[in-house]
Amino acid sequence: MAETFSHQPVLLDEVLEALAIKPTGIYLDATFGRGGHSSAILDRLDNEGRVLAFDQDIEAINHGHRQFADEARIEFVHCNFSQVKSVIVEQGLEHRIDGVLMDLGVSSPQLDDAERGFSFLRSGPLDMRMDTSRGESAMQWLAKVEFYDLVNVLRRYGEERFAKRIATAIVEARESKEISETGELAEIIADAVPVKEKHKHPATRSFQAIRIYINQELQAVEQGLQGAADILAMTGRLAVISFHSLEDRMVKRFMRDISSRPKLPAGLPIIDKDKAPPYRLMGKPRVASEVEIKNNPRARSARLRVLEKIR
Repeated sequence: MAETFSHQPVLLDEVLEALAIKPTGIYLDATFGRGGHSSAILDRLDNEGRVLAFDQDIEAINHGHRQFADEARIEFVHCNFSQVKSVIVEQGLEHRIDGVLMDLGVSSPQLDDAERGFSFLRSGPLDMRMDTSRGESAMQWLAKVEFYDLVNVLRRYGEERFAKRIATAIVEARESKEISETGELAEIIADAVPVKEKHKHPATRSFQAIRIYINQELQAVEQGLQGAADILAMTGRLAVISFHSLEDRMVKRFMRDISSRPKLPAGLPIIDKDKAPPYRLMGKPRVASEVEIKNNPRARSARLRVLEKIR
């Protein structure tokens, strides 16, 4: 089937600047998506440079094989970015990676394709799995989840203040009919929310929460961040784009902690260089320009944080 979805890589110029591309370097795009960032990195490499492209979405991997069919400098791996370290170690490339990019957002094709079930704006099957080859769909989970477990997911991953109202509405609705379409779920949630936020659909937080839970996204981010930092070469950089507060707080804490001096009891016979952290933060988080936001509204909430290995 022909590709009909457009994709604009977020913070592209900022990512390229942050990674400080070396023409002969090895770069890992841990969230390939539709290849916008990978393509731009390849443009800055010579014949010795390489890009490793990971994605848990098999459709993204298949797209990449078609898009770069004649490109020998890129290699595709179907995996979650939580597996970054194990895959790189298996390939014998640990401590040889000059840059890692992790774009934690849902790609435009995933959002725009109603069949994937990520968006409440286009009704389709209630799936929400990033990797459709494994795991439980949102429809299957909602059909059996306990009330208080659902409340907890909506609160924890969606920061939804009306979690109990929404969970009650979902449990009541499923008693009479299976909730199988995104449009149905969005309508149930909208009817349950008593106060509407300006410029935000009432189902936004709940859809985010269910998607994060179904894909175990925060656990994957935690593992992926540590794995990516571990595999960097000297002066290698980790660039991470996040789109919502839960992920951004996690990235911020990880980068702050790994680039800080360890807190040790006073009086230990340790010299300053032994206490120096092996990583450093590269400036403040970058955000999209007004021009980019105008051309791509999804960039509005994007934040780019960068870490460099220094010893």
